[in-house]
Amino acid sequence: MALPVQNEFEEIDNPLDVVEHMAVQNKWVFDRNSENEINLAFQGQWGDYHLTVSWRDQIETLHLTCALELRVPANRRQEMQALLNLINEQLWIGHFEMWDQEGQIAYRYGLLLAAVEGASLEQCQSMIEIAVDACDRFYPACQYVIWAGKTAKDAAEAALFETAGTA
Repeated sequence: MALPVQNEFEEIDNPLDVVEHMAVQNKWVFDRNSENEINLAFQGQWGDYHLTVSWRDQIETLHLTCALELRVPANRRQEMQALLNLINEQLWIGHFEMWDQEGQIAYRYGLLLAAVEGASLEQCQSMIEIAVDACDRFYPACQYVIWAGKTAKDAAEAALFETAGTA
């Protein structure tokens, strides 16, 4: 997912201002709840994604949560947790988790900005692209476990299989 955005910023104290600028330029649906949080809505390859980007000034960290529109039934949660563990072993950045009460699946990623002059447009852009790409890549595996009754191993193998070359 490539995000075409022009960099009009010199120096910004709050990195959420950069994210809001990206949302305006890309005509994304968004809601800036406060100085420390912005919510974005995306149409992903397999469904709608709801991103929340938060700024924690005390620890100088930009945090992203991308919730998938998937609810894991109680009888599939153990298998889903096994799948998320297998997926997370393959990720270099961020991780997937399942929230216990709702059975909601989300991708989370934190960007530490200590000793840096704020977040760049490129950093914010990459953060969102990485999240959406990860969700697009692993959404089908989650569906295999929830709806097709597949094992975590079978679902992970299907999601992690990457073809080489072109046909």
